[in-house]
Amino acid sequence: MNRSLRDLAPLPLLALLLAWLPTFTQAAAPETLLQPFQANYRLEVRGWPNATIEHQLTRESGHWKSRMQASIAVARGNERSRFIVTPEGVRSVNYASGYSLFGVGGNYRLGSSELAKLPDRQAALIELSRRALNGGCQESCRLTYQDHRGREEILDYQPLGTEILSLPAGEFEAVKVAVNEPETPEREMLFHFHPQFPGLLLAVDYRRDGERRSRLILTSLEPR
Repeated sequence: MNRSLRDLAPLPLLALLLAWLPTFTQAAAPETLLQPFQANYRLEVRGWPNATIEHQLTRESGHWKSRMQASIAVARGNERSRFIVTPEGVRSVNYASGYSLFGVGGNYRLGSSELAKLPDRQAALIELSRRALNGGCQESCRLTYQDHRGREEILDYQPLGTEILSLPAGEFEAVKVAVNEPETPEREMLFHFHPQFPGLLLAVDYRRDGERRSRLILTSLEPR
């Protein structure tokens, strides 16, 4: 496996983003109202062609639906989640995903019984951003989440204040959160969240051994 492929592993697609989205087992964050949106991101990974990721957050019959999809010449991927927002936080109802890298991949589903204790990572993205926007944790915090196969993972996260970003979609004051896995401290994700749209990413940097390996940035935003 060459270096570019190692940088993507173990992710089939949405290269770094989808395998790192966390969720919480702590007390609920203060209420942050969700707003529907349609967004496009550009994913830049060293040694690979850039990919466009589509991200939709919509509301339907009392539920929220989050969907991400992307494709390039050798890979494709999609994730979709249905969830509700309760006083205790975000709760997943169902989840589905599909991936293919060089023709190898699979489809995955999680139902309500599997999601009873830990939300899926699409719903987790919403919860993480809600907590970041509402100051749910001011120090280094630990969290757990459920990946696309239903496996429990543990991550640490830390709020880092705000930063002005100039992006193709405009200029924004981003809310920053650093995320890493306790067993692999050399890997770090730096999330930049939109301050008014929970779940909307402005940028995500993936670093390994202090070196940035990929970046995702917001290229367009359409409130719904």
